[in-house]
Amino acid sequence: MSTDVRLAVPLAVVEEILLNLPAQQVISVFRLVCHEWKELVDSAAHWRERCRREDLQPCDASRPPADWQMFYFLAKKRRNLLKNPRAEEELSGWEIVWNGGSRWAAHGTRKPHPDNTITKCFVTSYGLCLKRQLIDLKKEGYNLAFMDHLQPHIKISDWYIPRCDCGSQYQICVELLDQQKEVISIFQPEPVFFPQWNDEQWCEMTHVFKDYGPGVQFICFTHGGKDTQFWKGWYGIRVTNSSVEICPAAER
Repeated sequence: MSTDVRLAVPLAVVEEILLNLPAQQVISVFRLVCHEWKELVDSAAHWRERCRREDLQPCDASRPPADWQMFYFLAKKRRNLLKNPRAEEELSGWEIVWNGGSRWAAHGTRKPHPDNTITKCFVTSYGLCLKRQLIDLKKEGYNLAFMDHLQPHIKISDWYIPRCDCGSQYQICVELLDQQKEVISIFQPEPVFFPQWNDEQWCEMTHVFKDYGPGVQFICFTHGGKDTQFWKGWYGIRVTNSSVEICPAAER
């Protein structure tokens, strides 16, 4: 494209055209056309408008992203990296670490979950039941250079509930690992205990990894529990809707 043709097209028209093209193509091709187009593509206004049009907005509007381009790409890639988080495929996708008592099982939710689309959960027994997934960030599209340079937040969430008629224990451990699977950072709160004759309420465990340093390539998510009265069957803690997400840093 000649300089004369570029100058003949107002930048406002150019920007409208670019906003309707794939973002990756805009960066890898059209950003290189000329200095004016590079400035346009590199501007915060361009990426803020892309976010507005695609309804990608920070959770807290009073805290806009420091880098709208980074926010856009992280928000577009964002998804739950755990497979089968709601027990809809029985125990598929999970590695069983401990399978005590009557073993892990997938049942319907005894009490409705706050998200009424969730109808199944994983249930534990009278012996310790733990299961885990190992997430390879490179295979999920987040390579080492990306993670090291951007240091995006890593948000984990897990929902759990006891039975009202039986005491139970819930526990979780999430580790950020390097290429050799050595621990870089860990979230491992104390186990949560519920007494018999509790009010059987759904609870959410959340944590956000920030400023975890370079080298993260794997995330190991492990959770589970048991009942504390040694009753045969499935009276232990129930878990569902687990998630691990790579998030824009602007999110609380």
